[in-house]
Amino acid sequence: MNAKAVLDREFLEMRCRIIDLAASLDRIERGEGRETISGDPRMESIRGGLALLADSQVGRAERVQLHFSDEYRVGWRTELAV
Repeated sequence: MNAKAVLDREFLEMRCRIIDLAASLDRIERGEGRETISGDPRMESIRGGLALLADSQVGRAERVQLHFSDEYRVGWRTELAV
């Protein structure tokens, strides 16, 4: 697959998603009670995901997916069956 063709095809959509993400982060930063989420692990997880996106190594999608995934636990079905 030609890299320029992919960029030509996907640039506007990628740009839109980045702007949408930036707007969501801005809404959080401007929101009432924003100081209450300073230590929220979800925000740390988002920051970690963004850092992975900024990395120039191939395989970002897999690394981001793993970043947001729970580690496999033996017996998870039993734990969830209440």
